[in-house]
Order: sequence, then C-alpha cells, then structure tokens
Amino acid sequence: MLQTPYYLIDKSTLLRNMRIIQQLRENSGAKILLALKCFATWSAFDLMREYMDGTTSSSLFEVKLGHDKFGGETHAYSVAYADHEIDEVIAHADKIIFNSLGQFERFADKTAALSRGLRLNPQVSASSFDLADPARPHSRLGEWDVSKVEAIVSRIDGFMIHNNCENADFGLFDRLLTRAEETFGSLFEQVEWISLGGGIHFTGENYPLEDFCKRLKSFAERYGVQVYLEPGEAAITKSTTLEVTVLDTLFNGKNLAIVDSSVEAHMLDLLIYRQSAKVSPDAGRHQYMICGKSCLAGDIFGEFHFDRELKPGDRISIQDAAGYTMVKKNWFNGVRMPSIAVRELDGSVKTIREFTFDDYLTSLS
Repeated sequence: MLQTPYYLIDKSTLLRNMRIIQQLRENSGAKILLALKCFATWSAFDLMREYMDGTTSSSLFEVKLGHDKFGGETHAYSVAYADHEIDEVIAHADKIIFNSLGQFERFADKTAALSRGLRLNPQVSASSFDLADPARPHSRLGEWDVSKVEAIVSRIDGFMIHNNCENADFGLFDRLLTRAEETFGSLFEQVEWISLGGGIHFTGENYPLEDFCKRLKSFAERYGVQVYLEPGEAAITKSTTLEVTVLDTLFNGKNLAIVDSSVEAHMLDLLIYRQSAKVSPDAGRHQYMICGKSCLAGDIFGEFHFDRELKPGDRISIQDAAGYTMVKKNWFNGVRMPSIAVRELDGSVKTIREFTFDDYLTSLS
C-alpha cells in the first residue's frame, strides 16, 4: 500500500466533470480551456484532453507545460511578461493575452504573427475575498478605460475577462456579463474571440447548465465571437482526495488528532482563505480537530465528527483536494510532499510520483 500522505486522483469522478464539459461545448459552442494555475497534474491529461480544447496559463512554465503535455490550443496570459522570456512564450502559444496596453505595445512587433488579446476589467466581480478580487480598488488586472482600448482594438483579435470566483450562482454570472456588455459592448463587436475566464462552478450540483449554455450562445451570436471558458476548479471538483494517517491524539479542551500532512504545505489555499477542509462522512459522536504536523500553530484542517475514537494508524480522506493544492505544495518544515496516485477507470490505483529527500535537497541550494 502506498505510504501516506498522497493525493489520489479518481478518474471516474473526473470523467463526470468532463462529460458535463462535453455537454457544455456541444450546446453552447464555447471552447473550454483548462486553467493550469489551478490544476497542472499532467498525469491526468490523457483523459482531460479528450473533452477540453486546450489550456490557458499564467506564466512561461505553464505555457510550455500546456503545449508539451496537453496539446490543443495553448493560450498564454501573464500579468507581465519579461523581455528574456517573451520569445519562448511566443514559440509555445497559439494566442497571447496581454494584461495592459503597455505590455501590448512593448511586445507588439514580436507578437504580430500570433492571435493577440487584451484583458479587460469590468470593475465588478463575484469574489467575496478581497485577496482574490480582480476588481478590487487599484487593481492591476486588466484595462478598464474604453477610450484607450478603442485606440488599439483594430490591432488585436480578442479579449479576456476574468471576474468570477467560485461563482455557483447563474443569476450573478448573468448580471456580471450584462455589466461587461454595457461597458465594453462596442469593443466586443470588433474582435473575433472573447474568453470569459474561470471561476464559474458550472459542474456543481443543480447548476442550471441549460440556461448557462443559452446565455453563452446568445452572447457569441450577438457579437459574432468565439467564446472561451477557462475552468480550473469546475474541471476537477471532487475528483481528488488527500489521504493521510493519524500520528498522535491528545486532549487540550478538545480532542485533537495530528496527521502526517500539513495544511501549510499541502492545502495552502485553506490557510490563505481561512477555510476548513472537508471530510466524508463527517458524522458521529466523536469530534476531533484534525491538525497538521508542521510547527505552525494554525496548521489545522478543521473539526470533524467520526463514528469512533481516533487512534494512531487510522486513515482519513481529506475531500476535494485537487484545486490549488498540487500546484502550491511546498517544503515548509521539510515535511514530505504527498505522493501523487491515480485511480484508473478500471479501479486500479497507479502511483505516479513519490517525493524523496533528494527532491527536497535539489529544491534548495
């Protein structure tokens, strides 16, 4: 048996998301790109590329990963490209999206042969976290002045708008898109494609997929554009667990269980956004605070209920552990990184990668 901790990607659950994506593509006409900033575990790409059109990126390394390991369309975006990396970006991308007019002008000559886009900022978003709000005051993410964009619109082919964040509310998505149309509609009519970004939880339970498809299709027809979506979480939601083992238990006003993993090192987004992990089933009369093994006092997965008392050696499955985990894992405290395993469609489990002391050593100097 594989030693914990490890991320376990279940392709049967991943396939459920992919089939919804297939339905979305067929009924809306939108093209769907995987957002590598959320999930870049390329051992799962063999299944995902059958249902998605390509990848979108936030850096040179992601551009190269998408091009080399996923295929299809490779969209390049970055908050800012450096002079020393732009040639490699161009060599691996089908479309390049600039964050600002300054970056567009800086690299206009070099990128003339590519399909080029510009990020727009509608100044409203679905984010409830200031940290992740692209429309926060003084945001650096995208251009908002229509008159300035109008001056260069004849030289670009598309736009990208990313102002949804964990948005499971179709009504809110519709209102945000309407607001963008009111602001930028005159520009939309002059380009060939528009990406509406990610952060739309269309694979969630009871999401009105038919209404979503109709809205996307009508938007595309109104402006005569190809619509793109860039799902991250929506593509891989509920597909992966973080398998951990209880190392110790103690009582300090509450029952505590320390496991062989770390929120700080292995599920960093939970710590950043002060969210609790998920354990299933979370039921029973025995309540425990599940704690990571790092020295950080707040390294806590959350409080959960179990049907029996926990003891060293017990296994716990942390649910929904695909998004923003493997791409953010780190060597804090030298805690061993979780291995990566895949449960294939036939039920067999394959170990993809185990991390060793040598990996820790070579990540330093």
